[in-house]
Amino acid sequence: MSSAADPLAPLAGLPGVADSVDSVRKAVDRVYGHRVMRRRAGEITSEAALRGARGSAALSGADWALEEVRRRTDFGAEEQARTVGAALRLTAEAGQLLSIWRQSPLRVLARLHLVASGSTPAVGAGAGAGAGERGGDTVGRPRLAGEPVHEPLIEAPLPSAEEVAGRLDGLSRLVIAGGSAPALITAAVVHGELLALRPFGTYNGLVARAAERIVLINSGLDPKAICPAEVGHAEQGREAYLAAFDGYVSGTPEGMAAWIAHCGRAVELGVRESTAVCEALQRGAA
Repeated sequence: MSSAADPLAPLAGLPGVADSVDSVRKAVDRVYGHRVMRRRAGEITSEAALRGARGSAALSGADWALEEVRRRTDFGAEEQARTVGAALRLTAEAGQLLSIWRQSPLRVLARLHLVASGSTPAVGAGAGAGAGERGGDTVGRPRLAGEPVHEPLIEAPLPSAEEVAGRLDGLSRLVIAGGSAPALITAAVVHGELLALRPFGTYNGLVARAAERIVLINSGLDPKAICPAEVGHAEQGREAYLAAFDGYVSGTPEGMAAWIAHCGRAVELGVRESTAVCEALQRGAA
């Protein structure tokens, strides 16, 4: 596909982006080649999901210890618990939506917001079906003019509902069309665009990171979901995450390159986390 037909293709030529793409590919290949993956891949996937959910929740203000996330069963008591519960539900749901993503990404995003909010009608139900723990009939659909957004950690200017609708349509067309851009670039753009738009009233950061996860899995880069980028985003810290995101919002070549590099580093740190799990399993320590 030509760059004229694939608007993401030129991003691969930005300074440092090709190196990030190559470094991520090599890191992913290494962990997939680990001997433990041949026998216990399912355990690595499950652990990566748990750790990814913990990392995503941390970036949304609920920075709980891993063992607390593993131990808890009640996630409805207060805001941080609801955030952790939403992250866990999203991570579990992402794998069920892979076949739908390339045909109807907006349907997947609506579903993700329903799941995050605690509303889980059947996947085939309408986007507005059900009512979540907050938001009523605003759950599972893009916000309308005048509706508030609860995303306190993101301070970038909030696009209008009209702009959100137009840019979501553009993002959907881009995903459906596919293209030649590497998976890392597509995942970074999907993540950054959803974070910039904040199309829902709540849980936009969690949904954006879940969508990034879906792209990385669905692209074939991480088909077994063992490279949790959310872990790497959290490990780099909220300040670095927001600084890199500011680069995406700026739209400059330097800003876009910095955001893609940040996302690439997040995947590599997720790989490192799963490699450590593999080593622990090999030693019999986990």
